[in-house]
Amino acid sequence: MVASLLTVLTLSVLQLALALHVRNTVLDAAAEGARFAALGDSGLADGVARTRDLISVAIGSSYAQNVEARYGSDGGHPSAEVRVTAPLPLIGLIGPGQSLEVVGRAAREPVD
Repeated sequence: MVASLLTVLTLSVLQLALALHVRNTVLDAAAEGARFAALGDSGLADGVARTRDLISVAIGSSYAQNVEARYGSDGGHPSAEVRVTAPLPLIGLIGPGQSLEVVGRAAREPVD
């Protein structure tokens, strides 16, 4: 009985670690895509492509399906914003779709 309780506890901790890893990986990819889109010689499509590439390589292309980018203002300064909506893994890498949403922002470079 104790062994089954310890097994469930261990698997729960491992699943939490996996969910946090997926969240942090998607957040980092969104931030990197925003930095790429904010460059003077890049655009929003470049930022979206960069974000999708990073997510696909790190955790799989199914997590890179819903990526959006736009220009906006953050703290009164022009910025690029990349928003990723992905599934949150609850059992292994399987989970409800569009339950994890992260946003990466970066200040835009001035274009001469």
